[in-house]
Formats: sequence, C-alpha cells, structure tokens
Amino acid sequence: MVFDWFKRAQTPANPQPAAPEPPAESAPTPAPVEAAPDPAPAAAAPDPTVPVAPVPEPVAPSVGAVDQEALDWARQAYARLKAQQEAERQAVQAVPPAQPQPEPEPESASAAAEPGPEPEPAAPIGPSLLEQAAAQRAQRQQEILARAIDAPVASAAPVAPVAPVAPVAPVEPAAVTAAPLPSAPDEAAPQLGAFDDDFTWSAEVLAAQGRQIEDISLEEIDWLGRLRRGMEKTRRNFVTQLLDSLGDDPLSPEVLDELETLLLRADVGVQATDQVLEALRQRMNQEVVDPAEGIRFLKEQLKGLLDAPIQASGAPLLAPERGRLNVWLMVGVNGVGKTTTLGKLANLAIRSGYSCLIAAADTFRAAAVRQVEVWGERSGVTVVSNPSANADPAAVVFDAIGAAKAKGTDLVLVDTAGRLQTKHNLMEELSKVRRIVDRLAPEAVVQSLLVLDASQGQNGLKQAMAFAQAAGLTGVVLTKLDGSARGGVALAVSSEAGLPIRFIGAGEGIRDLRPFNSFEFVEALLAP
Repeated sequence: MVFDWFKRAQTPANPQPAAPEPPAESAPTPAPVEAAPDPAPAAAAPDPTVPVAPVPEPVAPSVGAVDQEALDWARQAYARLKAQQEAERQAVQAVPPAQPQPEPEPESASAAAEPGPEPEPAAPIGPSLLEQAAAQRAQRQQEILARAIDAPVASAAPVAPVAPVAPVAPVEPAAVTAAPLPSAPDEAAPQLGAFDDDFTWSAEVLAAQGRQIEDISLEEIDWLGRLRRGMEKTRRNFVTQLLDSLGDDPLSPEVLDELETLLLRADVGVQATDQVLEALRQRMNQEVVDPAEGIRFLKEQLKGLLDAPIQASGAPLLAPERGRLNVWLMVGVNGVGKTTTLGKLANLAIRSGYSCLIAAADTFRAAAVRQVEVWGERSGVTVVSNPSANADPAAVVFDAIGAAKAKGTDLVLVDTAGRLQTKHNLMEELSKVRRIVDRLAPEAVVQSLLVLDASQGQNGLKQAMAFAQAAGLTGVVLTKLDGSARGGVALAVSSEAGLPIRFIGAGEGIRDLRPFNSFEFVEALLAP
C-alpha cells in the first residue's frame, strides 16, 4: 500500500520502480471520515499483532489544550506507531543476510593481475606521457559533458546535438551541479520521536478530523509537526498578542479593535479582516462571547474564508487523475521558489504512486535546467530539456507532452521562467505554452499554479491578481511559510483574489510541501 498524499488515503501501490514507500505507510485500511470527532470509540480499536511497547508520559503537554481523552487517544496512536516502526526495523534487519555478495570480481582481478608482468617488454612502444595525459583530459571532458546532459535530452528536442558544438570549460557543469543543493534537504524517512507536545498536538488535530488510530501514518504526524514549527513566526506575532488582548473577560469593542490591528499586521488583508470582524460583531450583539468561544468562532471564520474558493472550484482536492494526462504549469515571479516547489511536487507524486515527468521550460535563467535535473535525479523522475542556449520553452513543452503520451505518464510538471506580472510580452509567452498544451493534448487536465512567497505579503497578493488575469490561474502554492511572519497572506489570497490554495511549503526539505488543508492550517496558526 502507498499513502496517496494528494487524497490523504491508502491506495494500492502501482508498479513503478522509482516510487519509494515511506516506512509508516502500512496501515491496513483507508481512513473513514466521520462527521464529528469522537476519540473514545477509537480507543477500543484492536492493536496490531506486534506487541505494543509501553508509552512514556508526555514531556511537555499543551497548556489547557489537550484533555484526558485526547491524551489517551494520542498515547494509543504513539504505541501503535512505535510497534509498527519496530516491526519494520526487524524486517529490514532480516533481509541483508539473504543477499549474496559478488565474489568472482576479486578472483578475476587477481587472475588479471598475474599475467601482468609478462607483457612488460612491449611497454615502450606506446604513446608518450604527454600524449596519454592529453587523451585522458579529452576523455574527462567528454564524460563531464555527457553527465551534464541527461538521457531524456535525446528525446526532448531535435536540436540537442547542437549544444556541444561550443563547449565551455569542463569546470562549469561541475560548479552548476553543486549550486542547487546548498541546504542539503532531508530526504530520509521520518522517524518516531518523543511523546512530546508536538506529537500530542498533531494527534489531536488528526482526531478532530475524524481519523481512527489504525489509520494514522507517521508521515502525517511528521508533517503536522513541521507545519506547526514553520508557522512559529506568524503565530508568535499574532497569537501571543491576541491572547494578551483577550484576557479572561468577554469580548468587547476594544478587543475587536486590537484584533483588527493584529489581522492586518499578519497580512490577512482588508477584505478578509472586515469579514471576520463583522461576523464577530454580529455574534457579540446576540450573546456574551467569552475568550474561548471567541477563539473557536475566529477559527471557524478563518477556515470558512480559506474553504470558499476551494468549494467554488468544484475540486476539493487537487490530485492527478489516473488514466488521463495531467499537465501542471508552475508560474510566478523571480525568486519565489518555482523550481524547488516543482521538485518537491515531483517527489510527492512519485511517493504517492503516480508516474511523473518534468519539462524544464525555464530556458532563460542560468543553471535552471541543471537544477531541475538534480531534482529529477533525487526523485527518480525523467526530465525533458533542451541544452541549447535560449531554447523555445514552448518547444520543450511540446516534446515533454509527446514523451508523456508515449509512456502513459500521469503527471507532467512544467517549470517556467520567472517573470514580472507587468511584462506583457513574457506573460504572452505563458499563453503560448498554454496553447501548445491545448493543441497537442486537448484531453489533458491542465492546472496553472501560481507560486507565491509568503514573506512578500500584499505584494504577493498583487502578483496573484495580475497572473490570474493573464495566465488563467487555477490555484496557488504558498511557499516559505517558515521564514515569514506574514502567513496571513493565505487568507488575503483566498478572499480577495478568489484563488484556492492547493499546496503549502513550510521548510527547505524535500518533504516540506504538502496539499493544503484549511483545518490544519488554522489550527497551526492559532496553536497555543
């Protein structure tokens, strides 16, 4: 079984050799979604066959956030994951002895070494040392150039052989190769940590969505912990001041004024702020609202703002449709992380059981093609590119779609060049790429995803408005939430631009990008 992150459910594994399965994906049945959270019945769920280890007491439980039932539920979930991880570790340790190690190679090497001394008299007949060094240097140059151009390039564009005509020094490809990995993202599978506040909070969020103990995966626990830590800067500037302003007294007009300031400071946007405050004022006119009820009502309003464009799109979940070609275009201005986001999406698709292909259509930025190729190597995804200088992006997309249709690929991810929303000629280029896709694959499901940097705040909102008019956007990917105190821009994008948020990124690692869930986002934003 493979955990499909796009649909948040277990699915049968497809026969794809490049799809690694995370160790926590062996839950027996898909997760049934219930209308109301009820952790008590889940506590009676049968334990797995592996003996369950005792669970330690929580290191730092949430202050007033986790009741006893939720804590017991989290303990049972932790015990199950721990037993499951131990069983998988034992299974892995039992596999290596069965693998025979190749022994003929040392024998052949020694056999080849024995007759070595006999042909020594014929050695002076060969070329000189200078000639040998020149030949070795030429061979190394050819090897470096061959490594710089992946195998898929041959099928990518007919002009590929033109690139090696004027090669630069062989040092340049090596320098370019090292550039895309400055932060060394963590590619290791998540491991079960301590039974601490992060785990209990993550388990509580999953339980509140109706999840059962036997259906919780370690990947989900790990992601929720990353999301909570990534939203720390926004939460520190928003929640702490919000709690201080609320105090223990019921909500008052003065508290609403302070809340308005906090929402605007978090870049929630004027329209979303007015909508939330108006709902709170109407509630205050009907009854006395205490701080706990005020926070609960605030969460409900924020979640409604985020869900409105998603429901209006008619697709609650953005996932590749099996049996059809899916083409996702990644657009946005320079420096927002389009290529990195594309690499993470490719890894997410492969680990979710989909076949994937990348079109390196950013042909203007230096080293952009090589950066995409590195991401493809890390995830085992084929990259279609054109190594010639200033190649036509539409031609690369043309070749990528042809290759995807020939191989029956589920998803094609298209990396486009960064451009300002005010450059009409570059925006027209996006329209040209879209026309190529529509003409070559009219049956394909096409998505145009705008990548936004959360730290840009309201400037990102202006980008969303401009790209929505020129590129026919269908969704937004919000990145760099961990490096910004303006995570509220997600609400502004949803309320003012009317665009559904499809994915969010909260870290530099390859696993730090996941499908957007409004409930989890609001809980992480307002977590204690």
